[in-house]
Amino acid sequence: MQKIKLKESFIDQATKKITPHWGPLGWVTYKRTYARWQADKNRTEEWKETVKRVIEGNINLDPRLNDNPSQAVIDELTAEAEQLFKLIYGLGATPSGRNLWISGTDYQKRTGDSLNNCWFIAIRPQKYGDSHIQPSYLNNEQVAVSMPFAFLFDELMKGGGVGFSVTDDNINQIPSVDHKINLSIVIDKSSASYDESISAGAYDRNDIKKPLQENEIYYQLPDTREGWVLAVAQLIDLHFKNTNQNNVNKLILDMTNIRPRGAKIHGFGGTASGPTPLIEMLQDVNEVLNAKDGTNLSAVDCTDICNLIGKAVVAGNVRRSAELALGSGNNHQFITMKQDQEKLQHHRWASNNSISIDKDFDHFQEVTDSIQENGEPGIVNTSLSKNYGRIADGYQENIDGDVEGTNPCGEISLANGEPCNLFEVFPLVAEKQGWDLNDAFRLGVRFAKRVTFSHYDWEVSRKMIQKNRRIGISMSGIQDWILNDFGNRVVTGFAKNNDGVMEPIYDQRVIDKFNTLYQAVINADKEYSAELNCNLSIKHTTVKPSGTVAKLAGVSEGMHFHYAGYLIQRIRFQDTDPLLDALKECGYRMEPDIYTDHTICVEFPVKATNAENKNFASAGNVSIAEQFATQAFLQKYWSDNAVSCTITFQNKEAAQIPVLLKQYLNGIKSTSLLPYYGGSLKQAPKEPITKEFFVKRQAEITGNVIDVFNAQQQDKALDLVDQSDCAGGACPIR
Repeated sequence: MQKIKLKESFIDQATKKITPHWGPLGWVTYKRTYARWQADKNRTEEWKETVKRVIEGNINLDPRLNDNPSQAVIDELTAEAEQLFKLIYGLGATPSGRNLWISGTDYQKRTGDSLNNCWFIAIRPQKYGDSHIQPSYLNNEQVAVSMPFAFLFDELMKGGGVGFSVTDDNINQIPSVDHKINLSIVIDKSSASYDESISAGAYDRNDIKKPLQENEIYYQLPDTREGWVLAVAQLIDLHFKNTNQNNVNKLILDMTNIRPRGAKIHGFGGTASGPTPLIEMLQDVNEVLNAKDGTNLSAVDCTDICNLIGKAVVAGNVRRSAELALGSGNNHQFITMKQDQEKLQHHRWASNNSISIDKDFDHFQEVTDSIQENGEPGIVNTSLSKNYGRIADGYQENIDGDVEGTNPCGEISLANGEPCNLFEVFPLVAEKQGWDLNDAFRLGVRFAKRVTFSHYDWEVSRKMIQKNRRIGISMSGIQDWILNDFGNRVVTGFAKNNDGVMEPIYDQRVIDKFNTLYQAVINADKEYSAELNCNLSIKHTTVKPSGTVAKLAGVSEGMHFHYAGYLIQRIRFQDTDPLLDALKECGYRMEPDIYTDHTICVEFPVKATNAENKNFASAGNVSIAEQFATQAFLQKYWSDNAVSCTITFQNKEAAQIPVLLKQYLNGIKSTSLLPYYGGSLKQAPKEPITKEFFVKRQAEITGNVIDVFNAQQQDKALDLVDQSDCAGGACPIR
């Protein structure tokens, strides 16, 4: 295979001319989140090295390179790689956080799944097919209850987030639980994890009676991700008929070979959790299933199983278990399941919960009551996603007919087994860096399109990706850009329509700009799809929440308004993180985290872009009506997928929620709402402050963190704590 490489002479020249547009937290966020450890240099990557790795990992996915490419193709892709380097290095745009972390690594070569942030799976019996994980007791064509749970567990452990559907039409396909399973977990004294495993409920391996009885199965887990997944799959399937194991009622799982807590994970990165989280999860899942012996699982039961799996993954590394549970809109038990405080604290925190609705949904007050109780459920209009691209383009029956759900942050409508595939442009920064936005978005389309040519581990994913070639070209810093370029916000006012409803008035100049950029994306996809002789992407555009990535360039997150004009942003670090010494030397305030041991909370004073503009608005003062109207604007004129948005509301605005949900029922594909807390929480991630307080805190910072850190010649990898690719923390870290 021909390989495209960026020449060092080009990189040296480009980096002399381009200055990265680091935001106030940008370089620190990059260094602790995306800079990979380089053993040969005994340090973490520099930004130019990260960008080179990412682009080379992506550009070489072009399938034309696999078969004697022409010199014209090589020249074209080399020139494109150079343009991408300039765009991303300057922070006019970035791929998703997952690509920043994985692209160009050996891990990418082993599993193409790793390049995708998030996935969706329907919780119903499915066949494994020709997938990398295949239980030995099944053939490729047998359906199994375990398959979607195994898919979820596998993708979570690869660092992805997973949305899953537990709507009635899916759950009703699961047969009744046939019998209970006696689960025994064992470990040998030779294991370094012996004592903690015994404390977690395991038994000494020597206590196993041999030979095994006909009703017993013994499985020694290999020290692999696949081994963990297969253990869960077998446990689940043993509770149901038709898995070729109908006479078995005892399962013995041997944890001896699993590496101990703190050992290095060489593929994805990070450190191992040891077997304890897996032991606890297997016991809890078995308890859920045994309790349903002779009856059917409910949406709540299946969500519990997924949450227990997610809890185990969180305990396992620096990964955040990003899950979205999608239930039926009329399922009261599902809507209120997080009001069980004991189970919420134990495992139900592991998913954001939403309901699937259609144009006839009318239970808005019940939803509002639940939102005021615990901030959930979110709303996902799956019928709108099936039959609409951009709302402005009108009804198109089954234009995306396979859609069943969404990723955890709600910006991409997805079919069963399908992932989201994201690239993000920061229009304000790109313009400052001298880019024509049409060119920036064209490069983003081509980057994302190449990701669809990765090797995918699961058959269900491969088939849907090849069919849909779905991409999600996003933009962030939207509020900054519109206010800077047009002098006002996109919503210029409201007026009553003939029915007395207050309809938003949009700036026509902004509408025209978004229409132009959308067409540039469509044209770029047509051009590249023809070059690659593949399907056009079924959908192209989105707005993702963009928590961590937006911090790199210092722009507002996705479509969201800044949290405040001036604020203290708190970021958490492991207490061993070498960045702390540099931050302390530069004058940043820090203190032990009150929520987590061995963690330090560092305070960064931040001034929002355009904070002094008379038309500046923040989450603390923008109305709930304007937020809904802004999301609807982006759904109408930009995003043919969906728009991720967490609408914040003041207590006095709660009465408007059911009215606005009904008003925008057929104009917004997904949304969620949360009360605006301001800085009322102790060590809140974001705390609004006055301009005077900002100036005072800013004056305390006396050094450049980049220079100080580099001068210290650090020789340790950085540890990541509590950062997310998304504004609300729903999506995976990397």
